[in-house]
Parts: sequence; C-alpha cells; structure tokens
Amino acid sequence: QVHLVESGGGLVQAGGSLRLSCAASGSIFSINAMGWYRQAPGKQRELVAAITSGGSTNYADSVKGRFTISRDNAKNTVYLQMNSLKSEDTAVYYCNADISSWGGSHDYWGQGTQVTVSS
Repeated sequence: QVHLVESGGGLVQAGGSLRLSCAASGSIFSINAMGWYRQAPGKQRELVAAITSGGSTNYADSVKGRFTISRDNAKNTVYLQMNSLKSEDTAVYYCNADISSWGGSHDYWGQGTQVTVSS
C-alpha cells in the first residue's frame, strides 16, 4: 500500500508565501515523476508544477517565476514553494506521483490541501 500525505496549506494574504510538502510512504521501489495539481471551485484540475526523478521541472505559465518545485529523493518527498501568492492561486492543491511498488507502476494522489489567498 502506498500513501501520499500533504501538508502546509492554509490562509495567507496576497503577496505572501506558503510551502507545501508531500511525503510518499509504503512499499515503494522507486518514484518517477512527482507533481502538484490544483483545483479551484468550478474549475478543472490543472497541473501547477512537475519534477522528474532526475530533477527536470516544468511549470504552468501562471506560476512561473513565483513557484518552485523540488524533491528530496531520500525522503520520498516533494515540495512546492509558493511566493508572491495571488487570490487566483486559491484552490485545493493535490500531490501526484508515479510510483513503482509491488503492484507495478501506478499514479497516486494525495488527499488535497486547501490554499486560500486573501486579497
């Protein structure tokens, strides 16, 4: 069984910062790509940022220059540093990871963490 547990969401004023963390646990052989998605009320879930096992990253245009994704492979953890937050960043943020375990390679999702940016 594999689990992703997120932390770090909350309420912040516009212009502020938050750091999200997502730790994977369980019977893990390897973790390939990891990423963060978000879903605002009434909108589809969208990719925010992703990082490969080798450290290559890509970002949604709306967060480039403000958000930074990183990972600690030894801790099976991915982070999202969010700076200069805007009200439009308000959403539930979900961690995603492509994980190889006893059952093969699968996509896993965290439970989501709320980020609210007040203007």
